[in-house]
Amino acid sequence: MGTQENERMLLEEGLLESDSSSPYTGDGSVDIHGKPVLRHNTGNWRACPFILGTECCERLAYYGIATNLVTYLTKTLHQGNVSAARNVTTWSGTCYLSPLVGAILADAYWGRYWTIAVFSTIYFIGMGILTLSASVPAFKPPSCVGSVCPPGNGSQYAIFFIGLYMIALGTGGIKPCVSSFGADQFDDTNPNERVRKGSFFNWFYFSVNIGALISSSFIVWVQDNAGWGLGFGIPTLFMGIAIASFFAGTALYRFQKPGGSPITRVCQVVVASLRKFTVDVPQDSSLLFEVPEKTSAIKGSRKLQHSDELKCLDKAATLTDLDAKNGELSNRWKLCTVTQVEELKILIRMFPVWATTIVFSAVYA
Repeated sequence: MGTQENERMLLEEGLLESDSSSPYTGDGSVDIHGKPVLRHNTGNWRACPFILGTECCERLAYYGIATNLVTYLTKTLHQGNVSAARNVTTWSGTCYLSPLVGAILADAYWGRYWTIAVFSTIYFIGMGILTLSASVPAFKPPSCVGSVCPPGNGSQYAIFFIGLYMIALGTGGIKPCVSSFGADQFDDTNPNERVRKGSFFNWFYFSVNIGALISSSFIVWVQDNAGWGLGFGIPTLFMGIAIASFFAGTALYRFQKPGGSPITRVCQVVVASLRKFTVDVPQDSSLLFEVPEKTSAIKGSRKLQHSDELKCLDKAATLTDLDAKNGELSNRWKLCTVTQVEELKILIRMFPVWATTIVFSAVYA
């Protein structure tokens, strides 16, 4: 099926806006100063090389540390295999939990750009500390003499783990934001840009794997043959390049304003649905509550069309006489918009896909 046919089907389904003649984007995106952005000279593939370069260099830096970390803990810090494996697994788990913090900050307060900027700086500082811990003789235990390997002291371990967990914290602000920030560069209300967004994700994951491939081969070889100072220093350099690449594209980026935490919105839908457990959902979905404005009540988001699945959640958007009488139209814990309900429905439909990765991740670890 060709691109034009895809666009025609999306238009018929109401997923795209048919008016793309405006010189400004139709998804509410703004520039770094908060002003509406022109479609022709911002975002799209003009901005993506900077984002893809950032992701490639950041993943190279991350896997440059993670891939061979057990070897460093056993051979340089003289830990036992069990202790080293436990430390690496704990750190890796922290790297995958910390994105919850970064996602909440990005969605509710800072926006994706500033979240990436702040946490990238933390990441880079952590990489620098880690490199120093592997380069400065006073920051690591003496080398083994025969079969005798002196253990590290408390300060040496402290310096190493401070750097390591600063990297884990920095990852938390980058991992949930970079791919979404890349998607923000494509206007969903424009048929051409919506189709291009799919290609962006292909290139995004290609960039991730290129960075991982270089780390798992070249960087590991450097660590094993040329020393850990250089082996950690190269990923640190690439993390610096990642930050420079990210800031270099600032003038071309499109920004979405923070729209509040989706966790809060999900909780509001659940609570409102339970409060209206006995309320009947109207057959006509147009009677469900939605703000009259063209844009969504959720900042930085467009309205979502009603779907027929999971109708029990539609109770949260069912407008009752009591809601109108008590003036509850703005209380989202009692009455939610259709867009807010659909946001939770999308999350639930994604859950089986997400759940299948749990077993894989456990085996991979």
